Amino acid sequence: MPTTKGSAVITTPADDQILIEREFDAPRHLVYRAYTEPELIRQWWSGLRGEMTVCDVDLEVGGRYRFAMTANEGFEVAFNGVYREIAPDERIVHTEIYEGAPEPGGPDGEGAINTVTFEENDDRTTLTILMEVANKEERDMILSTGMEGGLQEALDLMEQTATSLA
Repeated sequence: MPTTKGSAVITTPADDQILIEREFDAPRHLVYRAYTEPELIRQWWSGLRGEMTVCDVDLEVGGRYRFAMTANEGFEVAFNGVYREIAPDERIVHTEIYEGAPEPGGPDGEGAINTVTFEENDDRTTLTILMEVANKEERDMILSTGMEGGLQEALDLMEQTATSLA
């Protein structure tokens, strides 16, 4: 099994975009399950940064989600959003609002818009997340939070979760 630990690649294809790409050593239906099922999300979402306290998922168009954790330092971190498109095992489009921000932000004022795709090749899956935000300032603020370290940890755990389902 080729290692994929810490292998998420984060780029900025445009002033209002963050692109995250990572390959998983698991077929896409298992990566999709790990990404969408609450009992599986709980196993990876907080990375090594704390304990997930809320994992609400209403996986349907117009449905809402909310994820919250208590960080190791004792403060709460929470995100919520609405599912806009769902193509099982292929694509999800949803908004994302960081609850600690003064305003939702994003291109339409309803939070960042995340387009998540799952592409399989030889029982390996490439997960791509394109985050669209309001502008360069919002993009740079997100990148400055140190999100990459937590993201790498979470996606490593997500891979472990997906491969454990095989």
